[in-house]
Amino acid sequence: MLIQMPITKQISIIIAKLRMLIFTAKQDCMSQDLQKPVIGFTCGDLNGIGIELIIKTLSDNRINDAFVPVVFASNKSINFYRKALPDLNFAYQAVKDFTRLNPKQINVFNCWEEEVQITPGQLSDIGGKYALISLQHATEALKARHIDALVTAPIHKKNIQSAEFNYSGHTPFFKDVFQVQDVVMVLTAANMRVALVTEHVPVSDVAQHITRQDILSKLKILNESLQKDFGVDKPKIAVLALNPHASDEGLIGTEEETIIKPAIRDAKQHNILAFGPYSSDAFFARGYHERFDVVLAMYHDQGLIPFKSLCIGEGVNYTAGLPVVRTSPDHGTAFDIAGKAKADNSSFLEAVYTAIDICKQRKGYADVRKNPLRKMSTILVANAQDEVIREDTE
Repeated sequence: MLIQMPITKQISIIIAKLRMLIFTAKQDCMSQDLQKPVIGFTCGDLNGIGIELIIKTLSDNRINDAFVPVVFASNKSINFYRKALPDLNFAYQAVKDFTRLNPKQINVFNCWEEEVQITPGQLSDIGGKYALISLQHATEALKARHIDALVTAPIHKKNIQSAEFNYSGHTPFFKDVFQVQDVVMVLTAANMRVALVTEHVPVSDVAQHITRQDILSKLKILNESLQKDFGVDKPKIAVLALNPHASDEGLIGTEEETIIKPAIRDAKQHNILAFGPYSSDAFFARGYHERFDVVLAMYHDQGLIPFKSLCIGEGVNYTAGLPVVRTSPDHGTAFDIAGKAKADNSSFLEAVYTAIDICKQRKGYADVRKNPLRKMSTILVANAQDEVIREDTE
């Protein structure tokens, strides 16, 4: 004979089960929050488009589900630019302690409290001063591992110059801060990657900065970065020539024969698949860049003009060779449209995606080296999650 359980007892059991389900769901959410990377953002030049880009990018809550955002600026500077974007929902909490980050909300780390005169579109000492303050706080957080990656908004290279920042840009700054022997400026997009041997160097001085040792150093960093940061098992690297027509075997300059070719041979001795040197005009005109995982250009405009021409709006600047992850959009402060709510955040959004991708790729790479059997599951799951987020937000 079946004994019917009292209704009160049944209700108690149901309530207990519901509580357990709620508790388990909360634990799962907490676990997911703990696994999300913490991505920092510098504000860039206060009079440029940096804060506008941050507001436009982070106001979409769907992308915030993938990471914990921390903006290094001040409430007042954020609110100044938020007034020009009234249709965007940019809710945030102010923090001064990294242990109090809210994983479900935008966090603004107040780097200064004082009133600052913001004049959009104007080159001023104030714009450079507070861009540096933001960068310094963010860098310290990156060094202390309070954040997993940093996306830097554009600075102006003139007004940021000071005793504390005597650099031609972000890339050499991070090289010094993290005390690494060498780094590589890499421009990356869906259909191509371009890296540079020399960065912000006058054209008249480029040749003297092209050495066999420097080219080999860049090739080593690129080879390792493509494996560790982008998941390319056997990277193929194209090396561009310095002179027109790759010097026509020494008729137009000698650097190809005496420097670049020997450096490529050196790279092959280190099991690096490097090829070239290629004449840059024919190389890009014929679409040869699609055959390689990255192209190493000798100087700034040689690589960036074709890159920006072919990757409009989706290019990302990545610093390879650092122990940390740093990305940025592939454009400048855009003073001409600053404060007018006209800035296109496509490149900035791609910089965020790239930072998240590299964080997950590095973790997967480290896990694989510990346990090779986890390779497929780790990488495939991370990539699948990223694609879902991209599709939802684009």
